[in-house]
Amino acid sequence: MISESGAEKSLKDQYRWQIWIIVAVNTLLLYGVVQSNAIKVEGLRAVFTDAQNLLPVGVALIVATVLTGLLSSEAKARLVFLRWHHALPGHRAFSAHAVKDPRIDVAALKKVHGEAFPVDPVEQNRAWYRIYKTMENDTAVRQVHRDFLLLRDYTGLCAVFFVLYGAIGLFVIPSMKVGLIYLFVLALQFVFVRQAASNYGTRMVTTVLARRVGKESQERPKSTRPRARKPKADAPDEQE
Repeated sequence: MISESGAEKSLKDQYRWQIWIIVAVNTLLLYGVVQSNAIKVEGLRAVFTDAQNLLPVGVALIVATVLTGLLSSEAKARLVFLRWHHALPGHRAFSAHAVKDPRIDVAALKKVHGEAFPVDPVEQNRAWYRIYKTMENDTAVRQVHRDFLLLRDYTGLCAVFFVLYGAIGLFVIPSMKVGLIYLFVLALQFVFVRQAASNYGTRMVTTVLARRVGKESQERPKSTRPRARKPKADAPDEQE
């Protein structure tokens, strides 16, 4: 979560088709509302019936790629976590998130870290990222990472939709009332998606720490584990 790694790019490739669907649906919604009858059920059916004529797949993929790239990773993080500085949850990995997650044994985590937890947000994020690099291929970590990236990008798109599609809608939609309703729907979409992305981002941070502590306990050398005492053999047996 400090920079875009090869693993992150690979995860993005997995959900690129979902981003296309998000762009296509929002574009179809705008198109339908502009036609003044998309609020009605029969209007929505007509919109989806004409979808293949509105947005060819190839063009939609290009549009999705361009819109997703309008905002940087840092800008998207600020939108998701509503913070201008130290937006990523990794900046509060040890001071806030680790101590609140019941899955994490804080004492064991301190042993993994090897020293006192950092207090500075930048150092917390760096320390968390070092742990993440040891767990990035863990199945649970990859899944929550993918979900976070998808919803983070979706949040960025929601902001673009609200500004760009909202402006277009207010300009071309015949009814001001319908235009305001459409703007409200876009705002509501942003609120719900942003909250989900924030939850997944925090979940990713704590999942990395929880899985690392669990892995450490499993890999602990046998010599460090308490041994069961063997009963002493009887004297006659020893002589034999």
